[in-house]
Amino acid sequence: MKRNSQQKNGSRKHLQELLIQVGLRIAKRGEGALFVIGETQYNPLVDQSVPSFKVIENPKLLESLALMDGAVIIDKKGMLTAYGVMIKSTKTFKNFGTRHSAALNAAKKGNLVVLVSEEDKKIRILKEGKMIMQIDALQKDVEKSVSQAANLLESVGAGTLGAIGTGLLVPGLGLALLPGVVVFGSAYYLGKIMMKKRR
Repeated sequence: MKRNSQQKNGSRKHLQELLIQVGLRIAKRGEGALFVIGETQYNPLVDQSVPSFKVIENPKLLESLALMDGAVIIDKKGMLTAYGVMIKSTKTFKNFGTRHSAALNAAKKGNLVVLVSEEDKKIRILKEGKMIMQIDALQKDVEKSVSQAANLLESVGAGTLGAIGTGLLVPGLGLALLPGVVVFGSAYYLGKIMMKKRR
């Protein structure tokens, strides 16, 4: 039973790492994308002609599908569910585009959302309606931080995202633990504890 849990955590970490790497490539080109790991309500914007596939095994296809208008939906086993879809938003957020609104609406019920912003070339990772991490694609050597950022995401489970969580896009309240990576909310405090243990 313990081995299955470790394998599940390892594949989830690998998927998160892959999405960050793909997101960095997209952001550096000044383009945007939205990935949702989990289930959410959506309407297809394009014909779903590409069959489901394990995204870890074909990151180039994943990247090309992510560049279409709309979001990419991936199930928790790492299989592509849909692409080029409009997420049903219950509300919009003033001063932010539709991609940010869709990301916040999808970041519920245990879903992990990876938002790539073309405006500021940052990757924002959301869970339970809160931004928990931001990665700056323009930071020199940020790729070297990807594996550690994915480790931190794995350590931050939904249980640590309590009342301490911050609102969207408040970099002044985060902690830069790794080059180009800012952690927010209660993840901030968890990260501080983790970094002390490593010293």
